[in-house]
Amino acid sequence: MNREKIRYQNDREMAAELLKHPDVVRVNERIEKIQEDGPMGTRRRLLGTSVRLSRFMAPDVHRMADECIERLEIKIPHELYVYSSPQFNAACFKPEGGKLFVMFSSSLLEKFEGAELKFVIGHEFGHHVYSHHEIPIGYLLQGDQRPDPRLVLDLFAWSRNAEVSADRAGAFCAGDMNGIARSLFKLASGLSDKVIRFDLDEFLGQVDEMQVEDAEPGQGAPKEDWFSTHPFSPLRVKALQLFHQSELMTRGGSSHEHLEVGVQRLLSLMEPSYLEARTDSAIAMRRLLFSGAIVVANADMGVSESEIELFEKFFGEGEFDKSLNIDRIVETLPDRVKSANEHASLTQRMQVMRDICLMSMADGKANDIERAVMDDIADQLGISRAFICQTMDQDCELD
Repeated sequence: MNREKIRYQNDREMAAELLKHPDVVRVNERIEKIQEDGPMGTRRRLLGTSVRLSRFMAPDVHRMADECIERLEIKIPHELYVYSSPQFNAACFKPEGGKLFVMFSSSLLEKFEGAELKFVIGHEFGHHVYSHHEIPIGYLLQGDQRPDPRLVLDLFAWSRNAEVSADRAGAFCAGDMNGIARSLFKLASGLSDKVIRFDLDEFLGQVDEMQVEDAEPGQGAPKEDWFSTHPFSPLRVKALQLFHQSELMTRGGSSHEHLEVGVQRLLSLMEPSYLEARTDSAIAMRRLLFSGAIVVANADMGVSESEIELFEKFFGEGEFDKSLNIDRIVETLPDRVKSANEHASLTQRMQVMRDICLMSMADGKANDIERAVMDDIADQLGISRAFICQTMDQDCELD
């Protein structure tokens, strides 16, 4: 089995398209020009803010890293670092000076062991072997020149697909589904073995009870996992269970095609497919997005030309008619919220709220007036205002 065969198909296809997008090309060319003048200082920052783990200091961690490197056929030299943090986290950085750098939080190294830690290490190496850093999502979403809303949504969707590929690389290295699921459970809950007794069947049983068929997953998942650059944790476990049961990992398992269809179906719960669908819920969601975006844009000194341009990049050219009665749209917003509450699930309403937030940020940070309007819409939809904060302030980097 080679590493390319286990890569998630949607990750591969979306990455190929994104790498041709003019904004992605522009930012990559800018980064390349900066690098021509010298290293970007990744290693210097790591040496200054964390501790480099030598083979003498951390022999077990290096042994696991070596095994992952052999399994994933990585040829580049690497350095491992640890930094002080109570949060479980790890990150892989784009190679610099011919070296690859992987960083772990101190709490993760202390509380993860065996297959749990090996899965995390393999996951981070996975981002490198699949060239995920070639799409500079952080620069694109947080730079001075904001991308159009359609590209923003594509970047979020691709990032979640990329995490599936990295998860598969980690699982390919670890080879222990129980340890893999335990690792993801710890990442999601922040708990260690001293607090809980983990049981894979019970955890997967919880996932099965999330009523995926009814588009109501994740009711008990941490809200910071919802609609982010990562799939929320229970879906990651479910996707890895499908991977483990497929022919890629188990002799006589389900076909590769069956695996990809199953994972796509899981991740579709986090996609704005309502923009094209014709169901009652999709129509209600689309109408709410249309009016909500206009009401938010109009909140501060009316809808500007730049906001109209962004609106049409999202909905299509000519979709904003300057003869639109904005006041009437403002008046009908409560009815559209009511319709969404009647026809769309909480998860689906959160999708719309997420997309309204993304549109408000497409030309920079939303101001206080626009934020107040979004808070009001969230209140009417039964969504926590904290969700808006998480959507607007989340970390956009791969980890």
